[in-house]
Amino acid sequence: MTPHPSGASDQGAGSAASAPSLKLVVAIVQDEDAGPLHDALVGQQFPLTRLNSVGGFLQKGNATLLIGVEPERLSGLLAAIRHNCRTRTAYFVPTFPMDVAEPMLPEPIEVEIGGALVLILDVERFERL
Repeated sequence: MTPHPSGASDQGAGSAASAPSLKLVVAIVQDEDAGPLHDALVGQQFPLTRLNSVGGFLQKGNATLLIGVEPERLSGLLAAIRHNCRTRTAYFVPTFPMDVAEPMLPEPIEVEIGGALVLILDVERFERL
């Protein structure tokens, strides 16, 4: 049992040399893709947590999936994300506060949405309590 500066210990987690390697994948996907992706990942037995969020630019619904995965399963996880998250075209009408811009009817702007933003992080330590 090795003490940590926080006062916690390694008991049950193994030593640093023998601790299992783990990645934390953070996948931010559009709401339309989140359900099918969630079902696919659960079907492939990937443990995950889903957090619903709203994007800042388009103010559309997103889901952030937190997925713990062993490095040898990472390619399968990424393949499932690619398969279930597609890009699409949407139209966005910009709005401006009335005190900043003159009243006008702005033209819609074509934007590409969807796909997935995937962050892959090394997990230094994890514990099941």
